[in-house]
Parts: sequence; structure tokens; C-alpha cells
Amino acid sequence: MAQAKAVRIVMHITLESDYAVRIVVFLAQEQKRVDANTISSHTGVSLRFALKILRNLVSCGIARSFKGTQGGYELNRSPSEITLRELLEAVEGEYVFSRCLGGGDCSNPDGSGCKVRRVFGQITQTVRGMLDQVTMDQLM
Repeated sequence: MAQAKAVRIVMHITLESDYAVRIVVFLAQEQKRVDANTISSHTGVSLRFALKILRNLVSCGIARSFKGTQGGYELNRSPSEITLRELLEAVEGEYVFSRCLGGGDCSNPDGSGCKVRRVFGQITQTVRGMLDQVTMDQLM
């Protein structure tokens, strides 16, 4: 009898999060206003995707935008004041380890006595704490 092959599942951050980190690190290194085309070409992120990410970063207060011929983007705060968690949540929403913690995807919605939910909640808090400890200046 043939043995079934094990399926390997890999978890990683989304491409959008990866690109957001690249963009913020680039802006932190530049330390000046940079136009979207330059950001796109130096980070390897398509202009369209970079603009989408930049809109999220501006709306969350991580970056600011300027219009006109001298327009562009720059960080709104020092890289040492921007955490990896804040950045990831700017593009992905609040971090939770499992959908069961998000409110809608739980077979036991009130969570009473659910050991899985309790463990996933602890993992969520641990990961959030670790992401809060990493700032953008550490990634430059």
C-alpha cells in the first residue's frame, strides 16, 4: 500500500505586507520626500500597488503625502517610532492568529470554555508583543 505524501503548508506575511515593509524602509533610508515612481522603481513594487499601499500608510498616519511638482511621500514620524505591528496592521487590519478570534468564524461564538480559542488568543498576544518590539529603524 502506497503511503500518502505529506503536504507542507507554509505561513508567511502577505505580499502586500512585504511590500509595505520595503516601502517604509526605503522612505526611512531616504529621509526626504520621494515621488511614487521613485519608490516603485527602488522597491520593486509596481506603481499601482505602491500607490495603494501608500494610501493606506497615509490614512494610518505612518506616511504623509504632498501634492504638486514637489509632491511625493515621506514618513510622518521617525522610523524608531513606527512598529512592525503598526505597519502590518495598516495594510492587513488587526493581527489575529486565527479567524476564530475575529468574531465571525467560530463554531462556539461566545468562546466559553473553548481551549483552542484560549490558546490562539495567547499566541496572538505573543506575536503582537513581538511585532511591537520591532521598529522600522531596526530594519534599515
